[in-house]
Amino acid sequence: MAQKNPKRILKSVFSNLSKEDFDAFRDALLDRGEVPCVKVEGKSRLEVGNVMINTFTEQGALKVADEILREIGCSQDADKLAKEAGPAGPAGPAGPAGPAGGAGPAGPAGPAGPAGPAGAAMEHFVDVHMEELVQRVSCVDPILDALLKRKVIQPEAYDTIIALPTNQKKMRELYKGPFRSSDTCKDIFLQIVEKQQPFLIDDLKRK
Repeated sequence: MAQKNPKRILKSVFSNLSKEDFDAFRDALLDRGEVPCVKVEGKSRLEVGNVMINTFTEQGALKVADEILREIGCSQDADKLAKEAGPAGPAGPAGPAGPAGGAGPAGPAGPAGPAGPAGAAMEHFVDVHMEELVQRVSCVDPILDALLKRKVIQPEAYDTIIALPTNQKKMRELYKGPFRSSDTCKDIFLQIVEKQQPFLIDDLKRK
C-alpha cells in the first residue's frame, strides 16, 4: 500500500483537532524554539504543517507532531498519525533536527541523543553531562517555568523544586524526579536550556 504524503498526513491530523487543541499544539511548537512566532501565529493548519516540513524535513515534521500531540494529551490523534505514516512514521522522541540532521539547535538527535540505530544503547546527552549541568546551569527558575508550561513537571513538583535554596539543589531534584520518567523530558529540558543558555550547551558539545 502506498505511503501517504507527510503533508497530507499532517493536514488530516490537524483537521481533526479542536480549536483549543490546535492552539495548544501551536503553543507547544513555538515553545520548542525552532520555529519563529511570525511563521505560525495566525496561520492556517495547512500553513503550520508546511512550516513544520520546511523546518524539520518531512519525516522530522511527523516525529515532532507525534511528540507534541502526546505532550498535549492528544494521544489518539498521535496514534492516528503513526498509523497513517506507516513503517517510516514517527519512532522515538522527536528531535528538532533540521535538513542537516541535527545541525541546528540542540535536540535529542544531538551528540548523545537517543537517535540512530544504536540509540537504545546510547546515554542521553543530559545524563552524560549530569554533573556539569548541575554545577553550571544558572537561572534555573525560568527553566522550571518552561518545564511547567510544557507539562514536564506538575504544579506540586514545581512548587517543591523552586522553593529549594540553590540552583544545584534544584537541578539535582530534577534529576531525581522528572528526568527519570523518560528521555522525552530530557529532550525538552535540553531544548529549553539551549534556548536560554546556548553558550553552556555549545561548550558541553565540544567536550
